[in-house]
Amino acid sequence: MKTRTCLRVNGTQYEVPPSFSGRRLLDYLRSALGLVGTKEGCGEGDCGACTVLVDGTPMCSCLLLTGVLDGREVTTIEGLPEAFLSQFAAICTEYGAVQCGYCTPGIAVMAAWLRDGGNDMNDEPVSKLFEGNLCRCTGYQQLIEALTALS
Repeated sequence: MKTRTCLRVNGTQYEVPPSFSGRRLLDYLRSALGLVGTKEGCGEGDCGACTVLVDGTPMCSCLLLTGVLDGREVTTIEGLPEAFLSQFAAICTEYGAVQCGYCTPGIAVMAAWLRDGGNDMNDEPVSKLFEGNLCRCTGYQQLIEALTALS
């Protein structure tokens, strides 16, 4: 019987303490690893603020138990390439696409996924792909325009 959980977060291997094995990935990232860029919004997987990549696929970290991620690769906002983050920030500024920034890490992770070929398997428009990322401060038109220009 396996008693330990290991996962890679932003390229670094971690052994998850047993106290976090049955807790949400979001809690492990923020509390144990100090990666506070991943935000909790709704806690129900509806808002996208906690979006991370698990083996390259976007997922809501508030819905994932850390213990079931043994051997998986997790990428948070902190693990995205600096060049991409700079380009993402510049395009969002140019289009007036963000305001308070609370939802921005989840949107940036989704944008990185999209840019890295996340939309290769289907022809969904950018607006459809970002339906799971909610923003209460800005209009979606500017955000969709910025993300379309980025991809």
